[in-house]
Amino acid sequence: MKHLLAAAIAALFFNLAAAVEVAGVKFDDKTRVGPGELVVNGAGLRKKAVFKVYAMALYLPEKSGDAAAVLAAKGGKRISISLLRDLSAQQFVEALQEGVANNHSEAEMASLKDRLKQFSDTLLAAGEPKTGTSVFIDWLPETGTRLTVNGQVKGKDLAGDDFYKALLKIWLGNKPVQDDLKQALLGKTS
Repeated sequence: MKHLLAAAIAALFFNLAAAVEVAGVKFDDKTRVGPGELVVNGAGLRKKAVFKVYAMALYLPEKSGDAAAVLAAKGGKRISISLLRDLSAQQFVEALQEGVANNHSEAEMASLKDRLKQFSDTLLAAGEPKTGTSVFIDWLPETGTRLTVNGQVKGKDLAGDDFYKALLKIWLGNKPVQDDLKQALLGKTS
């Protein structure tokens, strides 16, 4: 009986250590995107002034602390976002668009324009994101970028790994939306 109890306690501690927690949001240490299993690379908190906006995690086929390597990595990927406050859909879309624009030249933006509009329109059509809303932005090499909101796929997958990389650059680019969030997503703790 003692061995069973000890094993149960050890399993409990292992499971607690296996999940990453940010601002009360738990992110699993592993997830599946398409046919591949991904591991949490890092997780962090998006803040704007004094407000906690969202907790997020980045999932990759294997861990990497280098932004360029993450952007170049092959295989599935997931950006997992959990909102910590109510936002308007327009605020959410404008923040994403601004993050993309800050990390790309005019020529690059021209090549992303149609897909960014389609992605933005899909986000707007998904409705007002409230506290607790879960957003997955997945890269599936076979089909493209997939948006899932609260467990429901929204819109069509968008082809081109350049588009998914453009979204990743919001958080991992040369002008990330928040420097300490970039470091957290790369698995670096301060």
